[in-house]
Amino acid sequence: MASVTILYFASLREQLGRERETAAVAAEGESVTSLLSALRAQDSALNDLFERTPRIRVAINQALASFQDTVRPGDELAFFPPMTGG
Repeated sequence: MASVTILYFASLREQLGRERETAAVAAEGESVTSLLSALRAQDSALNDLFERTPRIRVAINQALASFQDTVRPGDELAFFPPMTGG
């Protein structure tokens, strides 16, 4: 099984206390939702973060993505809080 790099930005990074990690992903890839479900089941801090932070955004290889998109071995997956503007 290969891996992906996961990055956490802004308040997500601060709340988790880490900026990056790697995770195993199936060779044929899997949806962000599927990968995230597995990670949340193993990490209560990550689970709590996603429960209390609505509208977390995701990017795959520096392009905005949806949680239904597929992440493949070698990809960079990034999570960041919703943006506010003014």
